[in-house]
Amino acid sequence: MKAGVIGILEGAVAGAREEGHISTEEVPAIVLDKPKKAEFGDFSTNIAMLLAPLEKKKPRDIANAIAGKVAAYPEVEKCEVAGPGFINIFLKRTFWLKALLDIAGKGAGFGQSESGAGKRVQVEYVSANPTGPLHIGHGRGAAVGDALSRILRAAGFDVTREFYINDAGRQVFTLGESVRLRVEELKGKAIEFPPDHYKGDYVKDIAREYLDKYGDGGNGAPGYKEFGASSMLERIRKDLEDFRVGFDVWFSEKSLDDAGKVAETIQDLKAKGHIYEAEGALWFRTTDFGDDKDRVLIKADGERTYFASDIAYHRDKIERGFDTLVNIWGADHHGYEGRIRALLRALGHDDAALRIIFIQLVALLRKGVPVPMGKREGEFVTLRQVMDEVGTDACRFFFLMRRPDAQLDFDLELAKSQAPENPVYYVQYCHARIKSIIGFAAEKGISVPERFDEKLLSRLEEKEESEIIKHLGAFEELVERSALAMEPHRITFYLMELAGLFHPYYNKTRVVTDDQELTAARLLLCRAVATVAANGLALLGVSAPDKM
Repeated sequence: MKAGVIGILEGAVAGAREEGHISTEEVPAIVLDKPKKAEFGDFSTNIAMLLAPLEKKKPRDIANAIAGKVAAYPEVEKCEVAGPGFINIFLKRTFWLKALLDIAGKGAGFGQSESGAGKRVQVEYVSANPTGPLHIGHGRGAAVGDALSRILRAAGFDVTREFYINDAGRQVFTLGESVRLRVEELKGKAIEFPPDHYKGDYVKDIAREYLDKYGDGGNGAPGYKEFGASSMLERIRKDLEDFRVGFDVWFSEKSLDDAGKVAETIQDLKAKGHIYEAEGALWFRTTDFGDDKDRVLIKADGERTYFASDIAYHRDKIERGFDTLVNIWGADHHGYEGRIRALLRALGHDDAALRIIFIQLVALLRKGVPVPMGKREGEFVTLRQVMDEVGTDACRFFFLMRRPDAQLDFDLELAKSQAPENPVYYVQYCHARIKSIIGFAAEKGISVPERFDEKLLSRLEEKEESEIIKHLGAFEELVERSALAMEPHRITFYLMELAGLFHPYYNKTRVVTDDQELTAARLLLCRAVATVAANGLALLGVSAPDKM
């Protein structure tokens, strides 16, 4: 809907130019804001103040010229100039009623656009080491990455979802040794378990699995390292599948070595003069490209750093032809950004193609009291434990309730409650309540009309109805802006606001009345709310139940 108003303003500016009020051909981009108070109109713009220094005229003079043209459009109720030169636009109700026609016509497609123009975006997220179960931090990153991928696709981007499997480092070897020792222990042998090995119960489960399948080994049995990593990865896949998170590509770090890409990338950087030796180690001179210090690729003892694999992996990403690379990392990876951007620059690429989203910590609460984050029995640590207690819908919605880079307080009891205070329940109940209303109407022989026009919709005269319609009309632009800003939480906020508008309206207003025309109009409004609620929840990977 906002795009239509921008089109009106662009036409008004062109008209003002034709009459000699404006001479510049290079008009700044028109930005529309929603005034905080209704008395200032539906939309406001400062375009006149942006034009004033170019035209060397008073902003109000320019604003008056543009406002006069805006007011002539049939969709506009009136247009006023305020303050130093703001243009406030009041739209006719018929303009907003078109949103309901649009929603009815597009249905599940309402909110989708082609703003991404098919540009290729790779979103890499979770990428947990296959050495232990996913924790709640991984869960938040999974929810953000998956929701962002859904939103980008809705906005017309060509999205590839990717999980980078760290299966080539020392940590995988250590997992294998941990499994081997537990196998020996299960066979009745006394073992000494090193302090740096993995001690979780999941290691014992993997050891039992190995014994059940291969006994003492031999006869083609896999090594403990390979079996441990593979078994753990399957557990991770299962957790993510149950969390409604999928990937198009599972990229193995080991495959980079197998293809010789790590050595090749280091050699190419050396040929460009970006690699040097010092203190027995091999260094990448990342300070030449904006990093705060140079980085070691191969240590003095010959062991390779994680960064050595990372440079080959990101080079591989670039060579696959993505327009944008999105890395979703834990907050503890802040120091990695500079070195990855340095790599892209060293390879001759614009690092603006790299977008990094940092995921802050999650603080678990129970009735407002922090839950200890240790691994003692009965305390929640893993994504599976939280998901099993509160459900996938609540878990995903709560993870998406704040900006990813802001710490999140996750109250387990609130997430389980069936009360208006629980945001996900409040939004889902909005959808279920409308389905109940439509069902009630059907029992009385009243159905949502399939043919309707603005005349019928004009019966929606209540203030609350206008507010709901305006909010619905903002959904398509919201999805587009959420995609471009890469901020899935905007969808969550929008849905909470939509539910906050609908529930009070329902409590105050009868939908099914003796007035058939009014009933039909209100049923159409309700169905539009349900459609947008379902579309928004789908972008978050949350279900829209018909009954609750």
